[in-house]
Amino acid sequence: MPEISRFYGIVIKMFYNDHPPPHFHAEYGGSVMLVAIETLAVIAGRLPPRATGMVMEWAVEHQEELREVWEHAREMEPLGRIEPLA
Repeated sequence: MPEISRFYGIVIKMFYNDHPPPHFHAEYGGSVMLVAIETLAVIAGRLPPRATGMVMEWAVEHQEELREVWEHAREMEPLGRIEPLA
């Protein structure tokens, strides 16, 4: 699964041709959380509260880019990278 961003020990990934709804995977310290791109709701898993907050802050800043990366993944095209949380 390609990594599209990394910050503060959090790794953001997206699978090629993954199942709907459009989402991304956030990993931190052995935990995994799936977040819906359109609603930014957690759809599976969990991270510690502080890590979850950083993931959500990052996702709000990059929601449109996440939509674009999802489309690239559906089309099996290179995903590229999204800037980390500053």
